[in-house]
Formats: sequence, C-alpha cells, structure tokens
Amino acid sequence: MAPAEVLDLLRCPVCRLPFTEDGGGVRCPAGHRFDRARQGYLNLLGTRPPRHADTPAMVAARERFLGGGGYRPVTVALADAVRAGLGALRAAPPTLPTVLEVGAGTGYHTATLLDALGGRGVALDIAVPAARRAAHAHPRLAAVVADGWGPLPLVDGGFDVLTSIFAPRNPTEFARVLRPTGVLAVVTPEPDHLQELREPLGLLDVEADKQERLRSALAEGFRLLERRVTRYRVAWSASVVLDLVGMGPNAFHVGADALAERVGRLPEPVDVTVAVAVTTWARTGASPAGAGAEPPRSAAGTPGGGP
Repeated sequence: MAPAEVLDLLRCPVCRLPFTEDGGGVRCPAGHRFDRARQGYLNLLGTRPPRHADTPAMVAARERFLGGGGYRPVTVALADAVRAGLGALRAAPPTLPTVLEVGAGTGYHTATLLDALGGRGVALDIAVPAARRAAHAHPRLAAVVADGWGPLPLVDGGFDVLTSIFAPRNPTEFARVLRPTGVLAVVTPEPDHLQELREPLGLLDVEADKQERLRSALAEGFRLLERRVTRYRVAWSASVVLDLVGMGPNAFHVGADALAERVGRLPEPVDVTVAVAVTTWARTGASPAGAGAEPPRSAAGTPGGGP
C-alpha cells in the first residue's frame, strides 16, 4: 500500500499537522516535507537511524526465519487474541479496522493480522532495511520509518489494533494513538523461551519478572484483558538457528564467528522450546462490549473530529 493511502493516520513529526501528497513525498501546512522512497516506504525519521537499528543482514535473517514459519503459531495466537479482545470491547467487530505495529520489522505479523481482520495497516520501524521489506509485505500495509521511542507521527485515536511483538513499548503514545475501544496486543517471551539455546549460544536471558514489569509499565494507561501462553517444541536446523539469533538483539552481543562455532556444537537438528505470552490490553476507562457507543467515524473509516 502506498503511504498516500494512510495519510489520514499520519501526522508531521515536527509540528503534528496533517499531511497532503507532494510529488514523490508528503508535506504539512507548515512546509515540512518528507520523501517517499523508491522502494515504497515513507521516511519520517529525518535523521540517520541509530546504531541499534536492524541491519540489512538482520532483516534478511528475519525474513527467512519468519517466512519459513518459525513463529507461525505465535502469529496465529496473536490474531486469535486480538479478535477476542475486540469482541470483549465491541458489540460488533470493526468492518475496516486500522492496524498498527510499532517495531514492525518486515511486516510479517501485521500482514497476517490484516488477512485475518481486513482493513489497512501501518508498519512503523526505525530501520530503513526493515521498511523496505514491510512496504511489500501486504497490499493493505504501508511502511513508515520513525522512532517508536519518541512521539509517534500518528493521529490521536486512529487505530483499532496496536501490536508490539518482542519490541520496545511507549505506553503514553500507545494510549494516545489507540481508539477508545481499541486493543493493544503485546508479545513477550516466557522464562523458558529458547531455553535449549540460551546457555550454549550465550544468548541474552529473559528477565524473571518480565510480565510484572510489563504490567507496571502499562498500568497508568491500560487494563489487562487477557493473557495467553503459546508453548511448543520444534526441531530446527543449524541454518534456522543462525537466522533466529541473527535477526534480533543477540546479533549485537554474539559475534558471527563465535555464533557459528557454538551452533556447530549443537545437535542437528536441535529441539527448541518456543514459549511466549500474548497479552491484550484496553485503554483505561474503555467500556465492555455493548456498554457504550463507538466514536463516530468519517467516511474514510477514521475517527471523526480528530486533529
């Protein structure tokens, strides 16, 4: 999807004013202009990505791993949890939902959600190589380069679904951009996630209090709807394990040569536990299904009266 088709959901990162199309990019009334890349994504970052942004090699590894179905049960669980969350908050599901993923990477998970829910989506990531892939992940998904830690270049209350999958979270901004009856879905690792690989490969640990920290971080703006745990065992080849490690933060902590040597000591294939929690959240004060009216939508399917 071209960024022009989601302009009603975007805001200028400098002045918060809406965009209009301007040749090969977008421009706000204050004159701030941003280019649409030839690969189809819109870059609203304005500066060079930070050093911790995903590299082209990391993005390629993620595309291979996710495309091979490594986390397919996780994505299915995510879609089921989002449907249940929307059902808990609304008498009827939105006919044209707007979906946002912050830290979207290649857009794989959001593309699956759009297939399940319909509607249109925005894949937001700070890494240009990720946005290049996400721009072509789904015909109803637009890719935007922006910083998920700061103010999001997005309209207030514009999204029915917001997902954060193994990614940093910005609770204040999440509450601002989510509709009053929207659902936030967060995917986090359980303590036994990838337990067979962590010590042999020297991977980062999963904090024992991760769920408590998540609840504390979201407490001011959200209430928990449901927590589901997806756990399964899978046999992965050495190449799959290399992609798994190479696509995430561990790529910055374990050198390529050391990783290859450690993976070479593992059984072929190696049995691995995948264990994640999918939690769904509603904005504080959101009413259960049937208890309140949904804010009006404009003809384009976006919140009426929004800035």
